[in-house]
Amino acid sequence: MMKELADRVERIQPSATLAVGARANELIAAGKDIINLGVGEPDFDTPDFIKEAAIKAIRAGMTKYTAVDGTPQLKKAIIQKFERDNQLNYTAEQIIVSCGAKHSLYNLFASVLNNGDEIIIPAPYWVSYIDIAKLMGGIPIVIQADLEQHFKITPADLQKAITPKTRLMVMNSPSNPTGVAYTTDELKALGQVLLKHPHILVVTDDIYEHTLWAKEPFANILMVCPELYDRCMVVNSVSKTYAMTGWRIGYAAGPKNIVAAMKKIQSQSTSNPTSIAQAAAEAALNGDQSCIKIMTDAYHERHDYMIAALKKMPGIKVQPCDGTFYSFPSVQKILENTHINNDIALAEYLLNEAGIAVIPGSAFGAPGYLRISYATELQKIKEAMQRLQNAIEKLAK
Repeated sequence: MMKELADRVERIQPSATLAVGARANELIAAGKDIINLGVGEPDFDTPDFIKEAAIKAIRAGMTKYTAVDGTPQLKKAIIQKFERDNQLNYTAEQIIVSCGAKHSLYNLFASVLNNGDEIIIPAPYWVSYIDIAKLMGGIPIVIQADLEQHFKITPADLQKAITPKTRLMVMNSPSNPTGVAYTTDELKALGQVLLKHPHILVVTDDIYEHTLWAKEPFANILMVCPELYDRCMVVNSVSKTYAMTGWRIGYAAGPKNIVAAMKKIQSQSTSNPTSIAQAAAEAALNGDQSCIKIMTDAYHERHDYMIAALKKMPGIKVQPCDGTFYSFPSVQKILENTHINNDIALAEYLLNEAGIAVIPGSAFGAPGYLRISYATELQKIKEAMQRLQNAIEKLAK
């Protein structure tokens, strides 16, 4: 029998977060009462001024191909955003616009990873880092960091993971799934380790940059360690910041030769991102930024309620988050003391018995945890927390 699929397909798994969301939506469509706390996108609508920019672009005939790596106008807006928010300076040749931050990361990994190259990924990690790396023939080197160390790796952890085969190191702060942000001092300490290893390219995934309420303002590793400029890629998106997940616009900035390689790959896959979405993204970056605070304040309020509720539940251990719209509680005690013995089974139980959709921590390289999103209205969160408590108490009987 002819082998139909390439070996690379066997190396990867479907996105667990998207799968849970699809399952929850199926149940909702079938009439089930499901509260979806597995969702990884804002529940807010895209601000009106951004939608109006897209409508204006359509009426102006901006429905043709653009440059593969983005329109000059959007690239200018991205350059200004980096200067304004991050004190980082780039030229147009150092910027690429893609169909979402995931697409930027895909292009990047495809551009720099050869078979057998190692990529350092702190865990808990965003689900797609691992599988995109494997798809490109890379070998993920996972550094575990649990609740007791606040889900943060140390310089010693990083140093131990580095080998001559290390090609990439990924940072994501604030983090999906943990909601934790590294402090400036912590980033500096990691940067000092990386400076000793000039063969390593650093990737900072800043997609939750503005969804933050930590004591310190946002910083990424390049901002605190500018010596990494020539070997650091900064990846971001309009998806979370402006509630534009469906518009599919992400971007990356870094060394010209790497950006040129990413452009080459993009030219042979998607070509340009949607012209209309690019016009909307330009408006988002250049326009009134007050919408960000409105959304972030709402997430913060929901966060405070959810964390307080989780702390009262038997068998759950949780810490406050610095940002994003996720909590990441440990459910290890529940697994040790009930007939449910893993987080995947617990998530399935909660979906079927309590009508709550959550993501098992195993999807993020952290068995024994759950990712619970608060990107939904507060009243639903209150109902979901009551359902969760009832379901846990039922298990304990």
